[in-house]
Amino acid sequence: MTSPVALITGAARGIGLATARLFAADGWQVAMIDRDAPALAEAAAGLAGGHPVVCDVSDPAQVDGMVAQVLDMLGRIDAVVNNAGVADFGPVAEHDYARWRTVMATNLDGVFLVSQACIPALQATRGAIVNIGSISGLRASTLRVAYGTSKAAVIHLTKQQAAELGEWGIRANCVCPGPVRTKLAMAVHSPDIIAAYHDAIPLNRYGSETEIAQAIRFLCSDSASYITGQVLAADGGFDATGIGLPALRR
Repeated sequence: MTSPVALITGAARGIGLATARLFAADGWQVAMIDRDAPALAEAAAGLAGGHPVVCDVSDPAQVDGMVAQVLDMLGRIDAVVNNAGVADFGPVAEHDYARWRTVMATNLDGVFLVSQACIPALQATRGAIVNIGSISGLRASTLRVAYGTSKAAVIHLTKQQAAELGEWGIRANCVCPGPVRTKLAMAVHSPDIIAAYHDAIPLNRYGSETEIAQAIRFLCSDSASYITGQVLAADGGFDATGIGLPALRR
């Protein structure tokens, strides 16, 4: 195939699916990666250019098999979007090692494994990596000891990738979403939390999945050809205003 190919993890829903839709609309072929087979099949069925591949990104053998399958099917990889992630929020004193490892396995190990497996293909295309961090990786917050730490590590991993892969023309950047108006967030955020976020965000609202996807798409495009090693907070200005949301601690 001559069309460029984007490999997107966590593509069955949310930011991953919104990103897949943007790439497909631009004429890219999209390898949609997720471990939730039913949700992935449903998402890919409605997307021209979408190619579902079931994979748990925390499993090295599955990752190697997935990348080989994508290359066999689509012939190349021009962009890798490491979006797959899990969230497990709780007080630091109650966060045992099993919960810690569950978060790290997907949020950090998965980013490392998928990126490593794709390096030869990205060398051939002088492609791009975009890792999805979080505002929680830039600023501490309550109940996010594993999640926030995993995302802070993703930010540094991105810089390591940029420093070492640039000689092959591979760019690596990180997008850190702030509060995003997803179905899950709206289901678990109380009115007090929603109001607190609105008060703390200069744009006075949650972001949308598509707005985050647009930042990802930009960093994978030729318009960002001289941008690497950067951390882009797509957060409505949340990081600029400091911390302190009492509603989140109740």
